[in-house]
Amino acid sequence: MTLQQLRFLIAVAESGSINAAAQRLYTAQSNISNALKSLEQELRLEIFTRSSRGVTLTNDGTELLGYARQVVEQADMLEARYEDGGTPQARLAVSAQHYAFSVEAFVNVVERCRDSKFEFIMRETTTSQIIDDVRAFRSDIGILYLDDFNARVLQKAFADARASFHPLFDATVHVFVSERHPLARRPQLSLADLTPYTRYSFEQGTSNSFYYAEEPFSYIPCDRNIRVSDRGTLTNLLITSNGYTLSTGVLSNEMQWGMASIPLADAPTMRVGYIMHDERKPSPLLRQYLDELERIIHENQPFGDGIEMADLKAL
Repeated sequence: MTLQQLRFLIAVAESGSINAAAQRLYTAQSNISNALKSLEQELRLEIFTRSSRGVTLTNDGTELLGYARQVVEQADMLEARYEDGGTPQARLAVSAQHYAFSVEAFVNVVERCRDSKFEFIMRETTTSQIIDDVRAFRSDIGILYLDDFNARVLQKAFADARASFHPLFDATVHVFVSERHPLARRPQLSLADLTPYTRYSFEQGTSNSFYYAEEPFSYIPCDRNIRVSDRGTLTNLLITSNGYTLSTGVLSNEMQWGMASIPLADAPTMRVGYIMHDERKPSPLLRQYLDELERIIHENQPFGDGIEMADLKAL
């Protein structure tokens, strides 16, 4: 087994085809095909299933990919550290549900970074993709929430991905609406109050299960639904229309203008946290990011909401 074979494996998995990986790596398709065939023979397993549409990782291949990423990442760090007396490249990759506070913390860490070499990746994506990113070591952590409804299903998915959930804070469900919304001045809302209005939510792709939804009560029928894939579109809809979405109630700086956050009565507790692969050790940049998350959440929690912060010092 060689590093080159592992690099080819990663490139093909990310590209979805040997042809695309060859173009990306400026090498011949035959070089990649022969390297992967040799690796499969050596390990006595099938890494990819091949079809006219491209290649797909097998279960064995998915597990191997996670280890391959670790090995290549460590090899790159060693090379950067000792080649020409250089220093290792700083890296932070975060996958998250669509929380503005997670992006604000990310941007702040980027702005404070003084390393000469770095790579920062922020992915706002679906719940299933977050879990897969952590499983395959594409991301250091994945930020999402649990409640009484989805906890059993998601905890099983975390265990299958060899990842553990670490809580950041607990919060009651809040309704996000425009400041001009007819309900904006109400001190508290019920699900019945929301019935006449359009519900906004984040689309979950092929894993569009109620358990994978980013918003509580997704299983309750609603006659008017708008699903989006990016936070900017949802924010614009909230500010300009009389719809609503459900979330934690934490309004980061970018969301303070034009938005109201109102507690929802008789709602479950949302436990927001992050998952991390059981074999990953937190880097200094990740620790900085978690500290910044804690600061932003504490400073932007809704008054009187009783958000409970988790203790991150154990990391």
